Amino acid sequence: LMAGCQGDPPEEAVQRPVVDQVVVEKITPSAVDEIYETTGTVKSERTSVVATRAMGVVTSLKVREGDVVRAGQLLLTLDDRDAAQRLQAAGMALESAKQQKMLTEATWQRYKNLYAEKALSRQEMDQIETQKKIAAAEYERAAAMEEEARTHRSFTLVTAPVSGRVMHKHIDVGSMAAPGMPLLSIEQEGDYFVEAAVDERWKGKVKPGSPARVSLESAGLEEQGFIRQVLPAVDPLSRTFIVKIGLKNERLRSGLFARVRIFVGQKEALTVPEKAIVMKGQLTGVYAVDDQGVVTYRLVRAGMTTAAGVEVISGLSPGDRVITGGIERARDGGRISGGKAP
Repeated sequence: LMAGCQGDPPEEAVQRPVVDQVVVEKITPSAVDEIYETTGTVKSERTSVVATRAMGVVTSLKVREGDVVRAGQLLLTLDDRDAAQRLQAAGMALESAKQQKMLTEATWQRYKNLYAEKALSRQEMDQIETQKKIAAAEYERAAAMEEEARTHRSFTLVTAPVSGRVMHKHIDVGSMAAPGMPLLSIEQEGDYFVEAAVDERWKGKVKPGSPARVSLESAGLEEQGFIRQVLPAVDPLSRTFIVKIGLKNERLRSGLFARVRIFVGQKEALTVPEKAIVMKGQLTGVYAVDDQGVVTYRLVRAGMTTAAGVEVISGLSPGDRVITGGIERARDGGRISGGKAP
């Protein structure tokens, strides 16, 4: 009973490790760039889809995906046996018309001499002149048909319309090609753009000429570009609109995945120097210092990295103090040398 009346024992003073030679700064809101993040796809400025105007079985394929081709280079051939027979028939018809034309002209010349000697009537001369004109017309028609057959046969030789790189192959040897059917896709190298979808709430702020930062992780590239086109239509399902960002780099290829950061304005935000951010496994935090100089590892949610520092979305309040220098000497639960924080 007497022991119970003696009261609680005094609390033992907490022994905290001393933290010195660190830099402590007070966090205040500042104006930072407001950045919208989205994803996009690299596309070529000029992509040509190769097709044929003739129907036939593919007999040979001269290129593979990834090959660089020049304009006019032979890409593939089609079975030309039908076209060759039509060309041969047209050539024979042309030769027949040519012989008939030559015979008619010779006959007309003889009739002309006889008419000059008054040995023929005007009607007979008109008849031979008409036959001469008909033979000339038949020759022209046969020549046109022969040229048509020759052109049709040329369609069985598919050549590259432009210089570039073969990106896609849609047909193999032995397959049937039809007019208008895509056979190959050729991408002209040089100019590329990133096509990205932007939330419709930024419709009035994202404009042509706005700066955009494009990161291509697979290619190890980070490029500064500008929005060159904003499509007016908004997708009713995703509630987004499309923007096109111009890029120029020889290492770019269509289809690459891109992360896009678009400047949409400015806002007030809390920022800390990038060196003040401390990663512990999957945790992101800073060393905060209270009024008594006690150091605490405080979890934060980091946002964009700007010129002013790393934006802190949550975990800190205006006026809080954090360690920004000498991070390696900071200890969770320690106390700033000298007592209170400066």
